Amino acid sequence: MAEAIWVGTVSPPATGNQEVAMSADAPGTTGATARNPVHLAVHDAFADWETGHATACPARTGHEVRTVGPSAAPVTGIGGLRVIPGLALADLRPEDSSLLMPTGADLWDAGDDLAPFAAKARAFPDAGVPVAAICGATAGLAREGLLDDRPHTGSFGPCLAATGYRAAQHYVEADAVADGDLITAGATEPVAFAREVLGRMGAFEGGRLDAWFRLFHDSDPAAYEELTA
Repeated sequence: MAEAIWVGTVSPPATGNQEVAMSADAPGTTGATARNPVHLAVHDAFADWETGHATACPARTGHEVRTVGPSAAPVTGIGGLRVIPGLALADLRPEDSSLLMPTGADLWDAGDDLAPFAAKARAFPDAGVPVAAICGATAGLAREGLLDDRPHTGSFGPCLAATGYRAAQHYVEADAVADGDLITAGATEPVAFAREVLGRMGAFEGGRLDAWFRLFHDSDPAAYEELTA
């Protein structure tokens, strides 16, 4: 079987042989004007299934999605998706981004290899640029202190507590939590995570955002009709 390769830029529509576009499979999405890219963190053993919804819909509503790796060297996700990053982490600047999305990985709890991603994330809310973290990436943000003074969630409370962070009083038992420029979600909630990202990015708003969530989370056929109306 041919190896899947995702080269680091996704924008609607992708052209040429060096880009592979992701499809949201969501009705009612259209292209929009160019904006700063959404930056998706990728690295070896990243959870390549967790952010599909959260990147596809912004890509189809006018946001370029760029992958950011530890370097420009290819990385391979847990599911075998091989990615050539479009940007090295050292070259990422908050002012050039619309949102940074750190992804889950067991490596967040297995050493300091991913700590530079959390350190980079610290600069984003300070610059008014949101960070959206899911699964193990929330543990990385906890170690960096980004969760210390704001409501947040993660895979579950004891997982974050094991990081030694001092913000357990701000932990919320919820599918996903959005607090200003920080979005967090647990490993089992990629659709709820995407809902908060799409709302923050303006990809869907109000009733359309609710309908999108009901379609992909609840398989509600009425929601499809609302999105295509």
